[in-house]
Amino acid sequence: MSEMRLLSNLLVAVLLFVGAAIALPGGSAGSVLGGSTAQAAEGAGRTPEPHPAHGKGDHCVMPTEFMRRNHMLMMYAHRKDVLVEGIRTTKFNISGCVNCHAVKGEDGQPVSFDNPKHFCRSCHTYAAVQIDCFECHNSKPQASEKSAALGVDSADAAKMAAFLRETKK
Repeated sequence: MSEMRLLSNLLVAVLLFVGAAIALPGGSAGSVLGGSTAQAAEGAGRTPEPHPAHGKGDHCVMPTEFMRRNHMLMMYAHRKDVLVEGIRTTKFNISGCVNCHAVKGEDGQPVSFDNPKHFCRSCHTYAAVQIDCFECHNSKPQASEKSAALGVDSADAAKMAAFLRETKK
């Protein structure tokens, strides 16, 4: 049932995207996704295309080409399911993406979104797309403890628990 809802959300997002693309000057999805054909033909002096690191697993949750073009729609649909519907699944959870696609720095530790080598940053910088995912979510893999996975240390977790107990009274 949740996959049907996800597909429905994806269809709505695609229709909105295509509608927005047609309304823009140039009137095509191509103008939104990468400029005009004339710009692509020029090529000289353009920023080199990104080549993000591969994930750790054998395959992604969906085919690679599909995820390159639609990952944001999948994440928007997942966010709606979680925040609006209260449905939590792991298939399109951002922590799974971060854990699988983590890029290590020279110190051998995963880099954060601040680093140009970060998996998400490599393409988003190229496409001049600003994302706000990491204002709330961790951009590096975290320990598997629940408080660590939320980016909260044990003292913060204790304070949060006390606050929640207090608000229930």
